[in-house]
Amino acid sequence: MTVSRRRFLAAGGAGSAAVLLGTGAWDASTTYAAPAAAGNPFTLGVASGDPKYDSVVLWTRLATDPFAVDGKGGMPDRSVRVEYEVARDEHFRHVVRRSSVVATPELGHSVHPEIHGLLPDHVYYYRFRTGHQISAVGRTRTTPHPFASPRELKFAFASCNAWQDGYFTAYDHMANEDLDLVVHLGDYLYESGVKNNKRGVTTDPRFHTETFDLARYRLQYSLYKSEAPLQAAHAAHPWIHTFDDHEVENNWAGDISQIDTEPDQDRAVFRARRAQAFQALYENMPLRHEQMPAGPDIRYHRRLPYGRLADFTILDTRQYRSDQVCGDTDSSTCGDRYDPDNTMLGGKQRAWLLDGFKRSHARWQVLGNQTPMGQTDWTPGPETHVWTDPWDGYVAERNKLLGVAQDSGVRNLVVITGDRHQNYALELKRDYDAPESASVGTEFVGTSITSGGDGADMTDQGKQFLAANAHLKFFNSQRGYVRVTVDQKQWRSDFRVLPYVQTPGATISTRATYVVEDRNPHVHSA
Repeated sequence: MTVSRRRFLAAGGAGSAAVLLGTGAWDASTTYAAPAAAGNPFTLGVASGDPKYDSVVLWTRLATDPFAVDGKGGMPDRSVRVEYEVARDEHFRHVVRRSSVVATPELGHSVHPEIHGLLPDHVYYYRFRTGHQISAVGRTRTTPHPFASPRELKFAFASCNAWQDGYFTAYDHMANEDLDLVVHLGDYLYESGVKNNKRGVTTDPRFHTETFDLARYRLQYSLYKSEAPLQAAHAAHPWIHTFDDHEVENNWAGDISQIDTEPDQDRAVFRARRAQAFQALYENMPLRHEQMPAGPDIRYHRRLPYGRLADFTILDTRQYRSDQVCGDTDSSTCGDRYDPDNTMLGGKQRAWLLDGFKRSHARWQVLGNQTPMGQTDWTPGPETHVWTDPWDGYVAERNKLLGVAQDSGVRNLVVITGDRHQNYALELKRDYDAPESASVGTEFVGTSITSGGDGADMTDQGKQFLAANAHLKFFNSQRGYVRVTVDQKQWRSDFRVLPYVQTPGATISTRATYVVEDRNPHVHSA
């Protein structure tokens, strides 16, 4: 995209530019100098997120040395003013917003300006500047007015970016898709070290250790966000993000650590780690002020409408959940899976979700969910063998959620899910223990961007899944993402896959397409 550097530099001294903190709070009493000439501070790219009909949040994080071991990105221990422009065109001839925010060392020199007063369903371009350095140009888009009936919605969803397992080639392809937005469903990064990797490259010793403190989490984000394909996908489309477990620690649950070597880790110690992880998460994602963490707590569940066509209800299935039941015991004899007191959502979030079912007027109710909701029995036969970290370990709450959705008259419930590193198309049953139970919704599980390495079209596990779960209509274990097109009559999921990720440059293709018709909670191949 062409950038008029002279135009942006000339605007830099405008006295009307409001100096804002990176969180959006006013602070007009102080001016902040640009950093000393030490290289490009926009090494981690730009992004936008959580689009609404009249606003969007923009993001960048200054880091002249993104791999500095202290996690400060090579930035000074002082605040820095960052200017931004928002325009109707990529050449910035028609600027609609020009202002500035303050990048503070307390927030890793990240900024999150929220731009209000925009037109519904419009494309905008944006860029940042500090000193004489100008960022790449990002493209974003607002959603339709809440009372509008848009003709269609086009988005992609993805999950599970494991740097050590392969190249982020899928994001290059996603950046070139014609999309209104992207939903990322968790495991944006992996907290484990990357000493051994499937890229066949030698990694810096700074990245070999497990991630526990703020400096190390910042460094891990820098490793991931320095990847050009990921930067391209962020710059091309606004994102809606939710986290799963690896943004903090594998399989964590509420205040409970799951570190194998420390099963009885003090909860206060884990909450301290969670606070560090959440701060780094906020610093590195395009999030609104409402998502700023308070220590180990963060409000991540939220609802974003797309006119009257769809509601995106984004869930948090980690922060409020009960500990996983049964451990390594045989799940076929695990009665605790049915305990009505076990929860994935926590009481307040569950009430908020179910109330939203009753209030929503959207044609398509889209749940952004982390781990598979539908049952995935992995052994054909009379016994049911499942993993208990997903919703299969929280059966009573799953049945309540799906039952209320049906009883409330949710028109089309579609759950989009990550985590599993596999592609599924399946039907959601009100009660999987009753063969005659009604299908009340559909679920599309998307594979990983890289986690698991190159993958395969079909595996022995996939054959067992298809044999054991009549409600499961499609299985695939390649890498990629899901591209979705929704209109008034139909939901269409294209499973976009790559033949390999352990070397760069893979092409992409559509392995299969599955559709759901309006008012018909059954999924079938197109």
